[in-house]
Amino acid sequence: MIETHPTLAQQEFIAKEKRHKKQVTTYRVMLLVLLLALWELCARLGIIDDFIFSSPSRMVRCFAGMVADGSIFMHTGITILETLVSFGLVVVVGILFAVLLWASRSISEVLEPYLVMLNSLPKSALAPILIVWLGNNVKTIIVAAISVAVFGSILTLHTGFKQMDPDKIKLIYALGGGKKDVLLKVLIPGSVPLIISNMKVNIGLCLVGVIIGEFLAANKGLGYLIIYGSQVFKMDMVVMSIVILCIVSAILYQGIAVLEKKIK
Repeated sequence: MIETHPTLAQQEFIAKEKRHKKQVTTYRVMLLVLLLALWELCARLGIIDDFIFSSPSRMVRCFAGMVADGSIFMHTGITILETLVSFGLVVVVGILFAVLLWASRSISEVLEPYLVMLNSLPKSALAPILIVWLGNNVKTIIVAAISVAVFGSILTLHTGFKQMDPDKIKLIYALGGGKKDVLLKVLIPGSVPLIISNMKVNIGLCLVGVIIGEFLAANKGLGYLIIYGSQVFKMDMVVMSIVILCIVSAILYQGIAVLEKKIK
């Protein structure tokens, strides 16, 4: 087997890309540190009211207190669990429903306007109804999260399925195959990048839906901490919960990105 070595130009390009990535990472960290320092400085100098806007040091003290009693891990874990459950259901239901619409032109033409309407509907309007129907429990939160993401997921996947390479589909039919063969040999394998891309969007939407549900139907979770903290004017707790949500959303997104790299 012949071994190939990168040329000098290729080595220079790789080195340049590595330097660029290091620079971007450095600038990101510096920007974050600068913003936190300015926030803390403004709070200490009285430029902003740290009771209303909080400050990094106050958030750290709040976080340390909740770490000591373990409550922050419980609230964060519940929100992550609800997000993962709703995300898994959205992925499964989205794919199955999109396949159904692709398999039947009549069903697609009948249901598509309703899916568009439901996708456009502000999901926060459904939350009070879900509480009445399902009660003040975890089921309401998960259903609310699913409602935020599932309709858009179905429409996106269905559109992608319809745009699949027609020549490959014609070839399957020419060789005596049926819709099942097209589905298993062309549609699903060819739609993996689309499905992964859709999952990246849905993981964030499910987290949004969970927080909406926790605002109205929870006594645990980060959404509950945000709404409770705002009601009793514990703004340190509110801002800390929002920061944790940002970190959680970034980790969940990166998890899908790692899955994408492994599949490729």
